[in-house]
Amino acid sequence: MGRGRATVVLIGLSGGTFLYTTAEALPIGLLLPMALDLAVSPADVGMLVTAYGAVVMVASVPLTALVRRVPRRRLLSALLAGFVVSNAVTVLASSFAVLMAARMATAATHALFWAVVVPAAAELFRPGLRGRVVAIVFAGGNVALALGVPAGIWLGERAGWRASFLAVAGLGAVVFAVVASLLPSTRPDQGHATRGATPDVRRFWLLVTVAVLATAGAIAAYTYVALFVTEHSAMAATSVGAVLLVRGIASVLGILAVGVVVDRSPWLALVATVALQSLALGGLYTLGHRPAAAVGLIALAGLAFAAFTATLGGLVLQVAPGRSDIAAATVSAAVNVGITGGAFIGGLTLPSHGVHRTALIGALLSAVALVLALTVPLRVVPSPPGATRPTVSGRGRTRLRRSARSVR
Repeated sequence: MGRGRATVVLIGLSGGTFLYTTAEALPIGLLLPMALDLAVSPADVGMLVTAYGAVVMVASVPLTALVRRVPRRRLLSALLAGFVVSNAVTVLASSFAVLMAARMATAATHALFWAVVVPAAAELFRPGLRGRVVAIVFAGGNVALALGVPAGIWLGERAGWRASFLAVAGLGAVVFAVVASLLPSTRPDQGHATRGATPDVRRFWLLVTVAVLATAGAIAAYTYVALFVTEHSAMAATSVGAVLLVRGIASVLGILAVGVVVDRSPWLALVATVALQSLALGGLYTLGHRPAAAVGLIALAGLAFAAFTATLGGLVLQVAPGRSDIAAATVSAAVNVGITGGAFIGGLTLPSHGVHRTALIGALLSAVALVLALTVPLRVVPSPPGATRPTVSGRGRTRLRRSARSVR
């Protein structure tokens, strides 16, 4: 496959993460117009987001196991076609029940897409570029938060909320056409990204645990960032959009930055991003009453979390103990557990301790994740062709059962 064609497909897959993230978050910004149009309460519309996340969390691994033999082009094309159809049904929904069913269908395709897109993208390029490629795929989700969701909300406020989902469906059709026509048709059990480069059960489950904790820490603070800015930092309500835009831009920069180093030292990148998030949220708790400091630290926390999620994708392809798509589905489910748990913990903290304590809770959860990440060596020696799978000793050295020439 030519590099130019591979690049176009990679952009298309990143466009898929952009659209899924946009579609998932749109009801948050369009809560009131959707509730008014469908004659339901805002809390009911909020359930669209909660139920969506629950489906992704529960269905990721079972659905990925169910379709494990389906070739990637056929599977990704079907998922994107389902995305287009379910969002078209969302546009036409005349009742809340139909809308909920359409959202659940979108969530089911979301659960599978995020599991399959990581190995599919990695297969487009040589193994040495895995981390960088995954970072580009994940960048689509962060661009969605910085630009896609605000643009969708802007359109929905002016042309009606259905126009926003119609735009998402239309762009989804374009991404579907790119993937269906250009993605190579390969078996899911072929290629260098099918299984982990250095399979390690202990590191994998440690990665899953760190994913839950670090995500919960980030979301505990981010869920209430608008309230933090207006109440604790004493900034005008009109400044919230600008603050979120700055955070979104910083998130994209974080992914691009980590993409340069993640292929060389992925575990070091993981530790560095979690440590940076801990410091940023701790600083936000301490200095968040100062507007300039609050904006800078919110942006830094966004940069760290975006870089962290991109690092997760690269590490899945390194330490997956079995199939990489099942491993990616497990980590995706873990991230959604962290999202749900972080929002819940932040909500419990808010009434009794104030919004500024959400930053402290986020910093503490991130610090626990950091301690766990530091319990394993930061570098792994990859196994060459012909060597058996490596195991990590108590001293942190990677041993190969065969061939001492593996260490160079």
